[in-house]
Amino acid sequence: MHIFPIVDLNGIQIDLSAIIAIVVTSIIVFVLARLAVRNLSVENPGKLQNFMEWVIEFVHNTIASTMPFEKAKKFISLGMTLIVFIFVANLLGLPFQIITEAHHEIHWLGITKEVLEAHDGHAHISWWKSPTADISVTAGLALVVFVIVHSLGLKWNRKHYLKHYFEPYPIFFPINLIETVAKPVTLALRLYANILAGEILISTILMLKVWGLPFMAVWQGFSIFVGAIQAFLFTVLTMVYISQAAIHDEEHAH
Repeated sequence: MHIFPIVDLNGIQIDLSAIIAIVVTSIIVFVLARLAVRNLSVENPGKLQNFMEWVIEFVHNTIASTMPFEKAKKFISLGMTLIVFIFVANLLGLPFQIITEAHHEIHWLGITKEVLEAHDGHAHISWWKSPTADISVTAGLALVVFVIVHSLGLKWNRKHYLKHYFEPYPIFFPINLIETVAKPVTLALRLYANILAGEILISTILMLKVWGLPFMAVWQGFSIFVGAIQAFLFTVLTMVYISQAAIHDEEHAH
């Protein structure tokens, strides 16, 4: 079983492998976006520009399916950021693993004598994984969505937004509150569980060595599909929640 390098800073545990993966994901997304707009052309667009235009159109149509068409343009940037970042993050742990062995205590990484004894005197430290295979990362993404959704609800129509917590009757307030909290929780857990399960299976297949190569090829292809679906689900559910909290409330007020 692999151990991830965790640094304890005044009681706050920081997973270095997750931090490294987040930085790499951000760089990849930035570079892709920069390359896509480097040589913009209407008459002779490049392959990457065509691909990014297709992604933008796909995201726009997805957002437009959850809210009035004229409102969708406001959220294209958010939708693009979410779907591209999460998709890249989901796939980052697929190509390879970076593992080192520790035969002695490394306290600043959480490798103690007890840990070594539990792993037969040596621990395998994994420095690479998909960021979204860490619950802290998916919870952070869900928290950002939670803040955006409810900020828009309060900003655009505070009275109607607050009123909906007590509909259809005031007694439903606890249920509506639980539903509100459950949305970001399920967003985070769904993404985390699917990506983590995939990485655990990859680690298991790698233990088979040469016998696992056919399974690895099949699973890598399926993991790309799962990564794309999870990125799409996270993005479309975010837009649905924005629509419910802000757009619909604004329409009812008028």
